[in-house]
Amino acid sequence: MVRLAEPLCAGAHLNGSAAGSRLGGGGANTALALAAAGHQVTLLAAIGEDAEGTTSLAELVVAGVGITGIVRLARPTTRSLILLDPAGERTVVNVTRCEETAPPYRLLDLPAEAVYVRSRRADLAALLAAKAATSLVVAHMPPVEPASRPAHILLASASDLPASAASDPLALGRTVAGTLLRWVVITDGAAGARALSETGALNAPAARVEPLDTTGAGDAFAAGLVHALVSGQSMAAALDTAVRFGTEATLWARSGLPAEAVQRLLAR
Repeated sequence: MVRLAEPLCAGAHLNGSAAGSRLGGGGANTALALAAAGHQVTLLAAIGEDAEGTTSLAELVVAGVGITGIVRLARPTTRSLILLDPAGERTVVNVTRCEETAPPYRLLDLPAEAVYVRSRRADLAALLAAKAATSLVVAHMPPVEPASRPAHILLASASDLPASAASDPLALGRTVAGTLLRWVVITDGAAGARALSETGALNAPAARVEPLDTTGAGDAFAAGLVHALVSGQSMAAALDTAVRFGTEATLWARSGLPAEAVQRLLAR
């Protein structure tokens, strides 16, 4: 983590201060919040056989996240540089990537009400199509290649989508997910989120807050959405829950929602 003293600007010479390291990654951030919400969660990922990997595993265990789906590889653990500007907005620079050579087919042996996919791998389509027969599949975009993410729900940040999708993200969703698609959910920062389906659109505004750190806000949103849906909420209610989770995440100087924040959200 590096805290910038001024806004990020291409070509500028900026001042900043080192702010340490912390557990992160979309899958881990979402898993932490779901575990804090009382769900039995298993994280499928790869980490390195290094000190950072060992520390990350220990933190996940303490937080109640299942690690039996994590494999350790003889390479450095994934690391990213996060630049945090004075307004709390983050820029993520991936530095090293620890990734398996083949898709994690062990997912097929894992009973699950829901599977959340936070990966840009291009070779997961067959695996997700098979898993969708028994589990709700919620997948993040990008990628946006045709048929790359067979899923019931696609989730994306408006800033991550190509400009051509701005007017009709549902059409892009059909291309990416195919016939399984039920909803496309788009987050838009302080504006909240919307959900689109063949039958109409839903909108959920966000409460006005002064963000401290937006790192992991989208992952918290995903956790809130999955929690609400597997708890039996309608999409309209789930969208509201997800927005509250995402907004809350911006008030903490960490990447994953702390357990006390999740408990407070659920008590409302």
